[in-house]
Amino acid sequence: MPGLGASFGRGAATNYQQDLAHSDCILFMGSNMAEAHPVGFRWPMKAKEKGATLIHVDPRFSRTSALCDVFVGIRAGTDIAFLGGLIRHIIENGRWFKEYVLAYTNASTIIEEGYRDAEDLEGLFSGFHPETNSYDAADGHWEYEGEGKDAGPGPKKDRHGGRGVHGHAQQGNVEETHTPERDPTLQHPRCVFQLIRRHFARYTPELVARVCGCRPEEVVRVAELLCANSGRERTTALVYAVGWTQHTTGVQIIRCGGILQLLLGNVGRPGGGVMAMRGHSSIQGSTDVPTLYDLMPGYLPQPKADADHETLDAYVEHEAPSRGYWSNFRKFAVSLLKAWYGDAARPENDFRYDWLPRIDGDYSMLLTFDRMSRGEMKGYILMGMNPGGGGMNARLHRAGLRNLDWLVVADWFETESAVFWKDDPEAPPPSEIKTEVFFFPAAAAPEKDGTLTNTQRLLQWHNQAIDPPGDCRSDAWFVYNLGKRLKALYAGSTDPKDQPLLHLTWDYDFEGPHRLPDGAISRIEGEPDVARILQEINGHDLSDIDPRTGRPRLLPDFSALADDGSTACGCWIYSGVYPEPGRNRANERKRRHDPLSVEPDWGFAWPLNRRVLYNRASADPEGRPWSERKKLIWWDEAAGRWVGADEPDFEVTKPPGYRPGPDARGMDAIAGDAPFLFKPDGLGWLYAAGGVKDGPIPTHYEPVESPVGNLLYPRVTSDPLVRIPENPLNPVALAPTAEFPVVATTFRLTEHYLSGPMSRFNSWLNELQPEMFVELSPELAAERGIEHGGWLTVRSARGRIEARAMVTRRMRPLVVEGRVVHQVAIPFHWGFAGETVGGNANDLTSIVLDANVSMHEAKAFACEVGPGRLPGPRPGPTKRPVAWPTRDPVPDTPTAAQPEGGFAHGRE
Repeated sequence: MPGLGASFGRGAATNYQQDLAHSDCILFMGSNMAEAHPVGFRWPMKAKEKGATLIHVDPRFSRTSALCDVFVGIRAGTDIAFLGGLIRHIIENGRWFKEYVLAYTNASTIIEEGYRDAEDLEGLFSGFHPETNSYDAADGHWEYEGEGKDAGPGPKKDRHGGRGVHGHAQQGNVEETHTPERDPTLQHPRCVFQLIRRHFARYTPELVARVCGCRPEEVVRVAELLCANSGRERTTALVYAVGWTQHTTGVQIIRCGGILQLLLGNVGRPGGGVMAMRGHSSIQGSTDVPTLYDLMPGYLPQPKADADHETLDAYVEHEAPSRGYWSNFRKFAVSLLKAWYGDAARPENDFRYDWLPRIDGDYSMLLTFDRMSRGEMKGYILMGMNPGGGGMNARLHRAGLRNLDWLVVADWFETESAVFWKDDPEAPPPSEIKTEVFFFPAAAAPEKDGTLTNTQRLLQWHNQAIDPPGDCRSDAWFVYNLGKRLKALYAGSTDPKDQPLLHLTWDYDFEGPHRLPDGAISRIEGEPDVARILQEINGHDLSDIDPRTGRPRLLPDFSALADDGSTACGCWIYSGVYPEPGRNRANERKRRHDPLSVEPDWGFAWPLNRRVLYNRASADPEGRPWSERKKLIWWDEAAGRWVGADEPDFEVTKPPGYRPGPDARGMDAIAGDAPFLFKPDGLGWLYAAGGVKDGPIPTHYEPVESPVGNLLYPRVTSDPLVRIPENPLNPVALAPTAEFPVVATTFRLTEHYLSGPMSRFNSWLNELQPEMFVELSPELAAERGIEHGGWLTVRSARGRIEARAMVTRRMRPLVVEGRVVHQVAIPFHWGFAGETVGGNANDLTSIVLDANVSMHEAKAFACEVGPGRLPGPRPGPTKRPVAWPTRDPVPDTPTAAQPEGGFAHGRE
C-alpha cells in the first residue's frame, strides 16, 4: 500500500484489468501474469492483437515471457537498479511528458535546505539515527521548503508512523501549513526534478547491467519502447505482483514504478496506470476491510498507545491533514464508531473512541510467530491461513504452533497447520506436543453468500447455491456465533473492560427463513444475513427512517457522511455499494459493451464506482482530453461538470480554472488542475516527503541475503532499516559468503494455490502438477552434477529440502560484477499434508522485515544446491487420492473436454 499511496494517494491499483486491452505497451515486472492471473491475461493479449508491445523483465523465463515481445532476465532483488536505469534514460534524453509532469507532479517543488541524498551520504539519507536504525524526516529536512516554519503550537503530524504501522499516513498524506515554494523552470538545485535527476545519474545502462546481470542495450531498448508508447497519443501500463512486494525494498520498488509512470504521463489515463495484481481473489478486500493489526476499515490507522491518540480530538488532530480529501478524516472515524457501537457512541463520550484497542508495538504476523516460537502466546485462531506450510521460515512457524496451549483451524482440509502435531516429519512425537487443536470444517464459496474485492478494487457478490455439507460452516457463521456466545457469557457485567463487547453492534439475523436459490429453507441455523453486514458497511443516515424498511436510510455514498454522529458507516470507501433497499451494486451484472470496457454496471469499484483512479489526469490542465484517441473524462463547460466514460475521480463541478486561496482548507485547497485529490497538494509525488520510512527516493539496496555486495553503496549493503528478529530458529546469512553462492527465488504454478491448501487435496490438479521440483540452468546443473529429472537438495541458512531437478533454459547464468551468478526458481506449493507431498520452499526462507509494512523477502535469498536426496524418513500423503469410479468416457462429451481426474468428487 505505501508504495502506491506515497506516490498517488491511495494504496490500490489505478486502473482495471480490462483496460490493459487499450494499452500501447505493457511492462510486466514482478509478475508472471499469464500463469498467476491467467483469466486477466486475456486483456494484454487483446492489446497485443491490436499491435501493443509487451515486455517482461524477470529472473525467470515463463509463459508470460514467451508471450511477450521482449524478455529481459535480471537477478532477483535488483528491480530498483533496472527501473532507475529507465528513469535516468527518460530524464537525460528529454523523453518525459513535460506538460503532464509540470502540471500534475511535484517536480517543481523545492525541498528544504539541509536535505542530503543517498548519493551524498554513501547510501544513507539525511536524518538517519544509527542508535534506532530509523530516519527522522524533520532532522533530515525531507520536507517541502516553507512547510512548518510558522506552524505554531500543537501536535506534530505523524509523517512516517511507528514501524509496521499502516493507515493513511503511509500514503503520504502529510500536513502542509504553507503553499510550498516551486520553480516551474525546474532549474533550482533543490527542486524535486533536479533531486531525482541527480539521484539516478549513476544508473547508467552499463552500471545497471553490472548489478542486474542483463546487457546495457537491453536497458536502453526497454526505455525506448516505454518512451515511444507514452505521451499525448499513447499510453503504457505497468503490471506488478508479489514479485515486487515480497522484498525488503518492495515498497520502494513500487515507488520507483510510480515515478516512472508519472514521468511518462501514464497515471489516470486509459491504457496506462499501475496494476497491482493481488495474490488471491480478495487480498484487496482484506486491506480495505482489514485483517491487519494496525489498520481499521477504510485505511484509518488503529490508535496507538500514546498521548497523540489519547482522545478522539487528539487522534483526528494528529492524523487528519487539513488539505485534500483526507481532511474528512473525522467524518470517517465518527461514522465507523457509530457503526460499531450504535447508540452507545455519543458526542458526550467521544463516540466511545476510548473503547478502541490501542497498539503498542508491531504485531504483524511474522513477529507474532516469532513471539509464539518463544512461548509468549497461549492460543491462536487460523481461518483460511496455513502458516505451518506457507509462513516464511515455516519451521519456525510450526515451532510456534507447538508452543501454544490451543489452536483453532477453520479450513476446507487438514493443512500443515492442522496436522503439524502428528504429521510433521521433523517434529517431536505427538505425545510431547502440548497444543490442543480444534478443527472446524469450513464452507466453500458456492456454499455461502458474500463479496470478493479483486485486484482492481471491484466488489463482486457471490450467491450461495447450496448448503455446506455436514458440520461445515461459513467463516461468517463461525465469527457471528462466536460473538453471540461471548456477548451472552459476559451479559450483565459492569466491568468497564467488558462494555465494548457488550455494546458492539451484532444484529445480522435473517428476518425470515433463510432460503436457498431453489426456494428450499436452509438447514443451517444461525447463519448471518451477510447482505445486512454489507449494508452496515455501506452506511446509514441515522436521522432519517426509510419507510420501506423501517430502518435508518441507506447512504447514497460517502459524501453524505457527517461527524456529528448522525451517520454510521462500516467502511467509508465502500459507501455506495448498497445505496438503497434491494440494490446491491456488488451483485449487478449488466453489460454495456462500451468502447473502453468500463462496464460501470458490473459490480461496484471503490471509491464511488470509479474504474480509473486519478482520471482528472486524462485531461490536460484546461480540462481537454490529451488526445481524442486517449480521452476518458473531460470538462464540459456548458454543463459545468466533468463528463466522460468513467465516474470522475474529482469534484464533479470543480472547474479546471479554480485556484484556492492561501488559507483554503479541505477540498477547497485542491486546485481544479490537481488530479491527486488524496494528496495535500493534489499532485503525484516523484519525491515522497512522507508515507515511506526508508527514504524519500527509491535507491538500490541488495537483498538481506545476497552473494554479492552493493555496487552503488559498498558501505551500505542492504536497506539499513531492515529488521531481523534475534531468534536461534531464524539464522540469516548476512554477508556474501561462499557457503551460499546461489540466488533463490520462489514462484507460483497455475495448477496450485499458495502453499497448496486448496489444490494439493484435489486429485485433478495433482495429476497436472504431481511433484515438487526446482528449476535450474543447464550450466549450474553441470557444475553441481545434477541430472534433469533426478533428485537435488537445496540448502539455506534455515535448512534443507529435496526436490526433482527441472534443468531448463528458463533459468540462465548471469554475469554480475564480472563474475557468473546462478539463480534457481522454487515453486512454493508443497508441504507434508495432502494427496501429494514434497519439500517446502518456505522451509528455506527467512523472517526479515522491511521498515514500512513488515514484509518478508521470499523473492530473493541465498542458497546452495547439490545432487541427491536428504537422509532419513520421508513424509507420505496424509490424504488418499480420490479413486476413479470408472475409466469410461463421460457420455456426450468431446474428447478434448474429458476430465483428466477422478469423477467421484470426494466420495470413494
